[in-house]
Amino acid sequence: MQQLSAQDAQFLYMETNKSLSQVTSVAIFDPSTAPQGTVRFKQIIEHVRSRVHTSPIYKRRIYHVPLELDYPYWIDDEHFDIEYHIGHGRLPHPADWRQLCIHLARFHSRPLDMQRAPWEMYVIEGIDNVPGIPKGSYAIATKIHHAAADGMAIVNFFGGLMDIDQKGTPVMPAKQRVNSARNEKPTPFQMSARGLLNGLRSPVKVAESLMKYAPNMVQTAKNSFVEKQREAKVTVPLTRFNLETSPHRVFDSTAFSLADFKPIRAAAEGATINDIVLAVCSGALRKYLGHHKELPSESLRSFVPVNVRAPKGSLQETQQPGNNISTMSPLLHTNIADPLERLIAIQAETKEQKAARKGISARLMTDVTRHIPASTQLLAARLMMRSEMAGRMTNVCISNVPGPQVPVYMNGAKLVTQMGLGPLSDRMGLFIAVTSQNGRISFSATSCRRTMPDVDFFMECMRDSFNELQVATSESVAKPVTSAKQVKGKAPSKKKTSKKAVKKTVSKKKVSKKASTKKAAKTATS
Repeated sequence: MQQLSAQDAQFLYMETNKSLSQVTSVAIFDPSTAPQGTVRFKQIIEHVRSRVHTSPIYKRRIYHVPLELDYPYWIDDEHFDIEYHIGHGRLPHPADWRQLCIHLARFHSRPLDMQRAPWEMYVIEGIDNVPGIPKGSYAIATKIHHAAADGMAIVNFFGGLMDIDQKGTPVMPAKQRVNSARNEKPTPFQMSARGLLNGLRSPVKVAESLMKYAPNMVQTAKNSFVEKQREAKVTVPLTRFNLETSPHRVFDSTAFSLADFKPIRAAAEGATINDIVLAVCSGALRKYLGHHKELPSESLRSFVPVNVRAPKGSLQETQQPGNNISTMSPLLHTNIADPLERLIAIQAETKEQKAARKGISARLMTDVTRHIPASTQLLAARLMMRSEMAGRMTNVCISNVPGPQVPVYMNGAKLVTQMGLGPLSDRMGLFIAVTSQNGRISFSATSCRRTMPDVDFFMECMRDSFNELQVATSESVAKPVTSAKQVKGKAPSKKKTSKKAVKKTVSKKKVSKKASTKKAAKTATS
């Protein structure tokens, strides 16, 4: 018997009728590379059927314990029918980008049938009028409940479907992916006994987890206290993204060349691709809110999931289909106008947060939360969702999940691009999913009509933000920035810096003049 972890169960407990905890990954394929130059819907079904052994997500469903006295169980779906999980549709005229985005938003808005395995595929044909996408391409949108998988688990889920060539050679060898373990339905007695045992030993297990990391906890507590003191001085502004959301989703996406990110990294010492991603999103948010005259004077703060699963390729990693994530909440420094200064400030922020969370913090929280009783988790999740404080901790969620950087295929059709749609909740009305694949990086926005009725304009802001960062990078080549330590917190502009430098120089001159006067007077007296 396998139970959901505490982290997996949180996504069930926090779900409401308009805030669904599900993620959707979109892959667009070009069928012209297939053996006959076309791929039929039936071929897609048979291909998925041949790969269901590559992930336990396909054939298991969630079985709840009565009264939620313990965490739910994973059990085999006794009525599993793969054709129930894979649907089919076609874009209406003019079969353009807008129609595709509408289709994807509607598909993402519909709840999954939680009495079956919590995943669903939707094949969308007839993508004929989208710039950059070959005519006749089709999309496969795969929706999975977040209780079953996080971002990296979804990448592994798709890895089992993809091939490295048009001949059908799997990306991931089948012998490393086969999992023959069965998930039997527990009896009422088994659930009662285990629930009672878990309830009795949970305080002991929590204490053991704390004692295990006790030698390192003092320094960690000091670091955390200093960080909390610093964060307490920074308020999270109330924006349109922190208001009540509607159940009607909107979606849009834009893509860039991953090679264009490398020169930007060189312009700011120590900057990572993830730092540039945050900087691009920050610039887009600044432009969007500024256009609507809603840009706050304080910086927006982001919620950033961080993968903490076992190393890629290890046995533990392939056997972890659920959630294994920690989080960061860096400031986006949207109050800084200069794009390069903003990037440097973000790099300093993320570096500091990574250092503060390095070591035992993620492992400690994972160990502690897994032993908290289910009823306590359920109550805490529901109180959090009803509390207005839930939307005052961060403003936007930004998730960056890297994909394969080589060409991959499915049924002989080449993967052209990937996108993602994420879950929303009240007071967290914008989810930006960033995915990279074969030299391309996509920025996808999921919101609701009430929060962001002009999501296409937000994508314009995203492109403008990236272009500004590129221009600022090229202009800084003659005078490159050498250290990210120059900016910490709110970076001053060049004008302010120069004024301060002038004042400092003037004050130094005054001091030296007074000192020389006193010295002369003393000499004359003697």
